[in-house]
Amino acid sequence: MDYQHGTGHGVGHFLGVHEGPMGIYHSHSTKFKTGMVVTNEPGYYEPGKFGIRIENLLLVCEKDGFNWFENLTLCPYDKNLIDFDLVTKDDIKFINAYHQRVWETLSPRLEGDEVSLTWLKQATSPI
Repeated sequence: MDYQHGTGHGVGHFLGVHEGPMGIYHSHSTKFKTGMVVTNEPGYYEPGKFGIRIENLLLVCEKDGFNWFENLTLCPYDKNLIDFDLVTKDDIKFINAYHQRVWETLSPRLEGDEVSLTWLKQATSPI
């Protein structure tokens, strides 16, 4: 789907937000290099009605000559906003793995805060 805006941009090169040298959109041709931070912000907009966008930060990593992204953002996806008629089994595996990482990383930092731990456990529970 061509939703008429970029899907990502660089972050933090000169302490700004929308920065190059790379980006994810039609007119950008700069290659990703290890260590770059880029946003991943797919979105959908209904003109005059609403818009929704996820904006996670990704670190560009390299292994065996191939670039891949490590998700730096650790915030659960709101499962109430997922249309399960549109997701694949692979999408669900990805979301569950991401939520497991969120739980494993954040839950130790919330020890002693039972309200937050309960919320995080529910928010990151498998689909």
